[in-house]
Amino acid sequence: MTGPDPTRSGKQGTNLTQETWTRGGLHLRDVRVDVPFDHFGRGGARSAAASLAAPVSAKPVGASSTVGPGTIELFARIVASEAESTKPYLVYLQGGPGVEAPRPTTPVGKGSWLARALEDFQVVMFDQRGTGKSSPIGCLEGRITGLDWAGEEPADIAEALGRYRADSIVEDAEVLRAALEIDSWSLLGQSFGGFTALRYVSAHSESLDEVYFTGGLPAIGVDPAEIYARTWAGMQRKSEQFYRDFPGDREKLSRLVDLAETEGGLALPGGARASRERLRLLGHFLGASDGPEKLHYLLDLDPASAAFRHDLAAALPFSGRNPLYAVVHEACWADGTVTNWAARRAMPAEVRADPTLLAGEHAGPESLHEDPELTPFAEVAELVAGRQWPRLYDVSALQASPVRGAAAVYFEDAYVPVEHSLATAEHLGGVKAWVTNEYEHNGLRADGYRVLDRLISLARD
Repeated sequence: MTGPDPTRSGKQGTNLTQETWTRGGLHLRDVRVDVPFDHFGRGGARSAAASLAAPVSAKPVGASSTVGPGTIELFARIVASEAESTKPYLVYLQGGPGVEAPRPTTPVGKGSWLARALEDFQVVMFDQRGTGKSSPIGCLEGRITGLDWAGEEPADIAEALGRYRADSIVEDAEVLRAALEIDSWSLLGQSFGGFTALRYVSAHSESLDEVYFTGGLPAIGVDPAEIYARTWAGMQRKSEQFYRDFPGDREKLSRLVDLAETEGGLALPGGARASRERLRLLGHFLGASDGPEKLHYLLDLDPASAAFRHDLAAALPFSGRNPLYAVVHEACWADGTVTNWAARRAMPAEVRADPTLLAGEHAGPESLHEDPELTPFAEVAELVAGRQWPRLYDVSALQASPVRGAAAVYFEDAYVPVEHSLATAEHLGGVKAWVTNEYEHNGLRADGYRVLDRLISLARD
């Protein structure tokens, strides 16, 4: 390992810093750049149409903002297979929302998507704002961190979090692209990263060469409750299949629910608790190809053991590790709508009555009240749920985009309904859809080399 070697480059006034180093045959550049906190000047309520029509070019770094600090810091790591690479750039957009980019390890797995990407590209992995090393947001000792400038009023914090969706993330990427003096680059969007990639095509098609989606073509202009109604139906099917594969596990889960209701929620390390609705979220395992076995092994542990309680805490999808995931998760679906706890509104009566019918990413307020690391965000989340969100996608811009690419649409996707993905694909003339039941939502992680290779071949055929 060598480095880091701090250098400064890029356009004057961008405050770009770079550190280069090598590890196990990988050549890496760690990049930091200041980006405007508020790219749109949305200080106060505006109509969805006006918000979508707001200028999408980034303001100069250091420009005044209607809310929040003038700038925040964005961190990115550029990975290449050789020094002084001249390969084009591929930006990896992480799923979530509210989760930082992966950290590459060496040697790179031969079957991984990164191995395939490095054959053709330099790969840009940037931490989306509020995550990782990009001005992260969290909670320590009962206090929200990373938003100190917003004050302590929930309304002010909720207003600030309106700048943490795909539209702002795309503008951050545009500032980074300009600072690195890159004319254009390509995108790979996984899950929520695909939502962000679609926004990128909608707002800045001229900056893109190719775009790849894996489990991430979102619905356009649809009430999120309609989307969650479809994912509830899918989770019912997956729940019943799980119990057919592991016949004793329904009774085990039922006993856990009874125990949770007796104890006022299962006690977890760190003072958190898990009620029946929070236990239901263990169904997120069923959205991955290796998930059913993992859930079975968890339920096979003694509920009274420390091992079970620790593993249960680690398995629950909404936690203090990535608070934005819990607070703005539903908002990633809001294309000119109000979410208003859409997953809870869409919950079928038979699911409500049967706690063994599991949920996926069906966020509800209980996670924020039952985890002390999320409790400070509870009132904020209620305000976020009532927010009128601006439009994210311009259908005419998508239809006019010349960007080529391909999308893996998973027929059994637990989180992104195939029907909506295919409807969105109809607006992308240069993007070919590959509909498959070979993979679950985690196809890029499970068999990444093959998935990405298939998409690249489709796009360039």
